[in-house]
Amino acid sequence: MLVIIQARSSSKRFPKKILYKIKSIPIIIHVINNVIKSRFVSKVVVATSNKKTDNGLISILKKNRVDFYRSSLNNVALRLLNTAIKYKKNSFIRISGDSPLINFKIIDKAISIKKKSKGKFDIITNVFPRTFPSGQSVEIIKTKTLKKNLTKMSIYEKEHVTPFFYSHYDRFKIINFKSKSYKGKLKKYSVDNKKDLKNILKEFKND
Repeated sequence: MLVIIQARSSSKRFPKKILYKIKSIPIIIHVINNVIKSRFVSKVVVATSNKKTDNGLISILKKNRVDFYRSSLNNVALRLLNTAIKYKKNSFIRISGDSPLINFKIIDKAISIKKKSKGKFDIITNVFPRTFPSGQSVEIIKTKTLKKNLTKMSIYEKEHVTPFFYSHYDRFKIINFKSKSYKGKLKKYSVDNKKDLKNILKEFKND
């Protein structure tokens, strides 16, 4: 199964957050290291922009022998679509690059649903509605569904990818898996700002 990690260095609230090092390892590499723990993941690609601002990210990915694809900065939906098409995948898992504590078991859960459904669903998700905290979000998106609806999306929807499908859920086959009692200590596991980083660092210290 292909996992596409979307990442860019030009975050306004916390510039270059994905390059920030925790225990001497950049956040983006922590994300990748957790994703590849999944026994169902066969390929990991970081989809980033073709802007100079992401050249530093590319250098780190090359150093760590991580595959990448560069495309539009703000049209993230197109960036993910192009990546999936390049690797000739009918569907892909979308993971955010600011989730250094992403749990591979949640990825496994999503993939197991996909295997049992035999391609029935356009989207398999755990954020509609959200019962897992931010930073533990997993979405499997069917490539042809994204391609068919890309031109219908607003600028906002192209940047955030899946809100279009959730806003028009009656048009698509979407399945959401929930957590009855998520055992994580934090309410938020993504790094959007430096305050989030402080909480994340505490988790790493406890490891």
